[in-house]
Amino acid sequence: AMITAYAQHANSREALGLFQKMQLAGGIPDKFTFVGILSACASNASLPEGKVMHAQLLDCGFELDVILGTALVNM
Repeated sequence: AMITAYAQHANSREALGLFQKMQLAGGIPDKFTFVGILSACASNASLPEGKVMHAQLLDCGFELDVILGTALVNM
């Protein structure tokens, strides 16, 4: 929820930083975490980071649905 809040309020760097901290702490992202982080990449024009996030969500076994697909298109 915090990652999405940061992304929605133009704090993309904070969203990306929080995502990295979550991963380092062993947190497992869910679909909504990826939607938030992809939105942060889109608002920050971070296509390379967005591609990494896309690969990670596929590695986690998430299938693309309308929500994730829309986040990817927006990126």
